[in-house]
Amino acid sequence: MSRLTHAIKQPPLTPSSLAVNILKGFEKSYRQFCAITQDSKARFENRDWAGVQLATKERLQSYERMINMLSSKLYSQLETPQISTELWQQTKDYYSRLLIGHPQAKQAETFFNSTFSRLFRRQGISPQHIYIQSQSDTQISYQNEDLCQDFTIGGIVSTTIERLLNFYKFNNAWRDFGGDVTAIRMQLTPLIKKHCFRHIELIKHVFYRNKGAYLIGRLKGKKHQLPIVFAILNDDNGQLYVDAVLTQRDDLSILFGFARAYFMVDGRATSQIIAYLQELMPSKPNYELWSALGLVKHSKTEFYRQHLEQLAHSDDYFEVAEGIKGMVMTVFTLPSSDIVFKIIKDEFAPPKQVTHAIVKEKYQLVKEHDRVGRMADTQEFSNFHFPRHRMSQALIEELQKVAPSQLVFSDDEVIIKHLYTERRMIPLNIFLRSANPTQVDNAIDEYGNAIKQLAAANIFPGDMLFKNFGVTRHGRVIFYDYDEIWYMQQCKFRELPQPQTYEQMIASEPWYSVGKYDVFPEEFAHFMLGQPRVKRSFMKLHPELLSAQYWRQLQDNFKRGIYPDVYPYRKHKQLSYKPL
Repeated sequence: MSRLTHAIKQPPLTPSSLAVNILKGFEKSYRQFCAITQDSKARFENRDWAGVQLATKERLQSYERMINMLSSKLYSQLETPQISTELWQQTKDYYSRLLIGHPQAKQAETFFNSTFSRLFRRQGISPQHIYIQSQSDTQISYQNEDLCQDFTIGGIVSTTIERLLNFYKFNNAWRDFGGDVTAIRMQLTPLIKKHCFRHIELIKHVFYRNKGAYLIGRLKGKKHQLPIVFAILNDDNGQLYVDAVLTQRDDLSILFGFARAYFMVDGRATSQIIAYLQELMPSKPNYELWSALGLVKHSKTEFYRQHLEQLAHSDDYFEVAEGIKGMVMTVFTLPSSDIVFKIIKDEFAPPKQVTHAIVKEKYQLVKEHDRVGRMADTQEFSNFHFPRHRMSQALIEELQKVAPSQLVFSDDEVIIKHLYTERRMIPLNIFLRSANPTQVDNAIDEYGNAIKQLAAANIFPGDMLFKNFGVTRHGRVIFYDYDEIWYMQQCKFRELPQPQTYEQMIASEPWYSVGKYDVFPEEFAHFMLGQPRVKRSFMKLHPELLSAQYWRQLQDNFKRGIYPDVYPYRKHKQLSYKPL
């Protein structure tokens, strides 16, 4: 009775109080985001790699916790659980006035959208109630002198490099400062002379991710400029060294790729950093940059706005995506875009034994895990609206056949209750069909490296068929089917038992017991290596993947705390690399 009395005494929310409450919730949430991010320097210096993984999860989860707490509080104060368009129009107008001059205005608009969506279970999604398009007149830009530090290249390049490295104050000693300076000078001097570069300009804030710290900026001359990245690592003795200097545009694009974990960099400067990175990578989608810095909710907002723009400037039809149909997901795309949409089917054919809840858990695991550049990032949406006239009849029939529970039809829209979006790639099995021998070798080498690097991140892909991997425009092979992934520690890698009788030899089903997490690596060859040229390439490059002993050795390394390092650049990019 006292609870009911207490609830009745709560004053009804006015547009102004509702707007103020939401903005306070955003600012508290953003302070938490910045605090977690700010500690990344200490985690790097202390080699607290477990702490890095925990911080990544905490930063993603803190936003959801704040939305849950705030929406629960506001719901108890709303006079009616139904949407009042008048109330929310006035609230949105008042909120927009509060955001004038706000440094995180666009992210705050996204927080408003999240709060409204949580309160009303994503009903009433319209410009009357939320920010479908941004109303902030705050331009995302930067002041060069505030964001960046300029290092003029004088007559002695080594002096410039010394000043540059000393500008960033780490609490660790350098392992071989002079050696690093010399190696960097030898790499950069030909480039500086060729393009007459006169400045190295770097963002003042260090980018942290996994075990690396990255200094990011550009080489500048009168006529040319190139991106530049200094990758700094912390060795087993707590000493720093520069592992690589990257100066190619593709290197930077891969560093910020959609299959990487999120960077941690000073959250107070996020908008300015985004503006700077867009100059360095003009072809990279805006939403991917927001995501790369850990602003995944605002990344979804930017993605949706880009999606609407794509629809407005195209006239093609959504259609079923190229490739072998999946047993768990149905996938479709708009040919003029580089995105696929993935929907969980209502029912899964044998031998699949997962549930909808398990599939969602797997996708969330990937979201929070270190993807080591080998698992595509996804964005999860509820009640995603598509113009009905832009969906091919074949696609509508396919969706009605495999996922009718996820569909809502109106006269002019198809609403899909739950889906994931992901960057489109060429399925590896399709790529291999028309690949020449060199391309086959490169793709199979990438495929094997992808599996090994996933294992290094404690992930076993489960279903390793080529159809579950894609090839990017950079030629990298990326895994994108997550319903059967397991942690490496869960797996029991076994040799295939040898048949002892004639009946065992001719048995159509395994005559030996098989546990839920049992894996027989020898069987991979049967499913993957049907094409002779693919088999030759695989056996030349990655035959150990067919050995149970190889996988058990990886597990043993994990138990002893030995984790292979995986960095976002190829080995030949390392300063210390010496080809055989």
